[in-house]
Amino acid sequence: MRPITNTLQYFPSADGGMKGGTVVLGFSGGLDTSFCVKYLSEDKGYDVHSIIVNTGGFSEDELKDIEAHAIKLGVKTHTTIDAVKTYYDSIIKYLVFGNVLKNNTYPLSVSAERLSQALHIAEHAKKLSADAVAHGSTGAGNDQVRFDMIFHIMIPGVRIITPIRDLGLTREQEIEYLKSKGVEMNFDKAVYSINKGLWGTSVGGKETLSSLGMLPEEAWPTQVTESGTRNLLLGFERGELRAVDGKEFQHPSEAVKYVQSVAAPFGIGRDVHVGDTIIGIKGRVGFEAAAPMVIIKAHHALEKHVLTKWQLNLKDQLAQFYGNWLHEGQILDPVMRDIEAFLESSQQNATGNVFVQLMPYRFQIIGVESRYDLMSSKFGKYGEINTGWSGDDVRGFSKIFGNQTAIWHAIQKQNSLPDRHAGKS
Repeated sequence: MRPITNTLQYFPSADGGMKGGTVVLGFSGGLDTSFCVKYLSEDKGYDVHSIIVNTGGFSEDELKDIEAHAIKLGVKTHTTIDAVKTYYDSIIKYLVFGNVLKNNTYPLSVSAERLSQALHIAEHAKKLSADAVAHGSTGAGNDQVRFDMIFHIMIPGVRIITPIRDLGLTREQEIEYLKSKGVEMNFDKAVYSINKGLWGTSVGGKETLSSLGMLPEEAWPTQVTESGTRNLLLGFERGELRAVDGKEFQHPSEAVKYVQSVAAPFGIGRDVHVGDTIIGIKGRVGFEAAAPMVIIKAHHALEKHVLTKWQLNLKDQLAQFYGNWLHEGQILDPVMRDIEAFLESSQQNATGNVFVQLMPYRFQIIGVESRYDLMSSKFGKYGEINTGWSGDDVRGFSKIFGNQTAIWHAIQKQNSLPDRHAGKS
């Protein structure tokens, strides 16, 4: 590691050589963003205005500690945004409507919340008429693209400064720099990297750095303390979870938190996702998402009862695109509003109760009750009896339904017969 002697010489290019002005910094209080505060304020002469956007990952005490840390580092102002409800309303709601699981596995826990955070940071930069905006992303992952792209669209012309990425810093170099500035904080690196939010928690460690390995029990944020079974009743209204076990919630985000508190101690929603990053490499990440998995599967079960075959078919196609495009940071593409309108429309009859049974490390859907249930016995019972048609109706329908295919096969048979007139004059 190169020694730090002259910081201006050692860190010459994180903002293209420009110095001074007002910069809004997305701040989490960790090593990377703490470095950014000191570097931008003391070495580059910026007035740093830090902002943290809470998407469900911080307690009130944690937010107060982060604010105190930012002020101690020397920011001009620090702003805390409670974005839990807006995060749900603008993004999570549509992930539920679409039953979105990337690669049929991952509920987009981190990628979704990064977009919410980037949008709020951009709005704050507008409010302050900032000269620049900064974030602590490295050059190795998806977040750098998500943040940069939204900033380019929302606040064009505002400089984007990314010291950790642009300077190619190691963790050790950041620590040495901060110590040279007299910063006191916990520099011990956690064995596992945890990112918590309303829609799940990501977990990274040595086991996820290669293609083989599962996270050990102690790596998961919520330990398994439940050993029996528990029934859960989820009440949906137009596709949104509004009640659990008869308890109604003012906002669906509160219902999500409640399901998480009940299901997580069963060890439900744990998995490791293998995915394609925006920048073209594959990566593995562990995640704990009890509430998202239970809610998505329950919602999907309800939809299978109340939506028609072709509603389900088309919605699956659009939802898969929506999830992939969201993962790649394209939340501002107008096509996303078009798909959201379709998803919203599809939920008109997605009202009813879903019965779920929780068990250690798994759960099962017991069934649904809905006044919109298309499986109503008034129209017949599959495999047993019908009340809406006769046997003669089915005979005629079967003939007509297969008519075009029957014609095709008849033509093939006709053209495959030998020509009886060949060779005759």
